[in-house]
Amino acid sequence: MPSISLGGRSYFYEEAGSGTPLLLLHGFPFDSRSYAPQLAKPPSGFRLIVPDHRGFGRSEFVPGVATMDDLAEDALALLDALQISAAVVGGVSMGGYVAIALTRLDPGRVSGLLLIDTQSTPDDDAGKQRRETVAQDAEKNGVDGVVKALLPKLVLPTSPALPALEAMMREQNPLAVAAASRGMAARIDGKDILSRYSGPCRIIFGEQDSIMPLEKAKQMQSLIQGSTLHVIPGAAHLPNLEQPELFAEVLAS
Repeated sequence: MPSISLGGRSYFYEEAGSGTPLLLLHGFPFDSRSYAPQLAKPPSGFRLIVPDHRGFGRSEFVPGVATMDDLAEDALALLDALQISAAVVGGVSMGGYVAIALTRLDPGRVSGLLLIDTQSTPDDDAGKQRRETVAQDAEKNGVDGVVKALLPKLVLPTSPALPALEAMMREQNPLAVAAASRGMAARIDGKDILSRYSGPCRIIFGEQDSIMPLEKAKQMQSLIQGSTLHVIPGAAHLPNLEQPELFAEVLAS
């Protein structure tokens, strides 16, 4: 797994395929392995680049709140290191928040957007409090509470991805989980940047996602002129893991 140095810390990523750069950003609380089907069989015509966010997977942890801007700046630095001037940028859930933040920070680097089971709106006060509760629990008790609360909602009960997904979640650094939870709570409204975005955009949602209502997808579609919404049957919050073939068909389009 290659890495770059960001201010003296290691930032790891996976890469597969060739063609148009496609930067895929993972969700919470996972790492690059959450895109295992895509890395094993890269979408035709794409150079797939999947980093581990700071503190997740093999990337080095940074103390403090991991804001979505922080994670986006790390990803931009990776594009710089790989000498990639622009890429299709996408992400699942928290990765989608990072993709939106990256689009706001440096829109010229985004040749296309892929928004997967995510949203453009910030948390309300109750949502922010839930994020803080998650962060405090992770700091005190580790990731067990996060796993028990999230895992049943991420994929369908019959998904063959379930064991590997649970193992991945349990391997994450509790301090990174806490930092990212607080970072998600601090994110700003992304509707304005999406309404100004004029490039190609695919919005992908799992049909049975109980975490992110389909109304969130429709709201983003209404903001981005020319965007298309693809609902993946037989999938919950992680359609790229549960229905990788259908997911690949959308990417191919």
